[in-house]
Amino acid sequence: MKNFLFTLIIALAGFQSFAQSQSQLNLDADAAYKKADIQLNKVYRDVLEKYAKDSKFIDKLKNAQRIWIMFRDAEVDLKYPPHQDYGSAYPMCVSLYLKGITEERIEKLKEWLNGGEEGDLCNGSVN
Repeated sequence: MKNFLFTLIIALAGFQSFAQSQSQLNLDADAAYKKADIQLNKVYRDVLEKYAKDSKFIDKLKNAQRIWIMFRDAEVDLKYPPHQDYGSAYPMCVSLYLKGITEERIEKLKEWLNGGEEGDLCNGSVN
């Protein structure tokens, strides 16, 4: 019985070392979102640079990005209305949601960097 209790105490102590406070989880989620946002801005700048000679495309890209930011903010507001009581996990939830939306946008913008398939009639402005 003593061995069992000793083993249990050691195991629980090990789990405690892996536990994180909610504030640390919030900080980690925020850092993950900020990393995705930095990547988004890099991809966006790369697309701007690649298509710099096409002023109509650049205007449309800038407009689409402005509208996407409004969409992103509206999506977050829809999912996590500010008047709800989510407790201390609220910042983490919002950051993780923002990270996911941002990663989706990165993949969408990469289409203009990677180009479309040769012969695809529906590539549109993707070169």
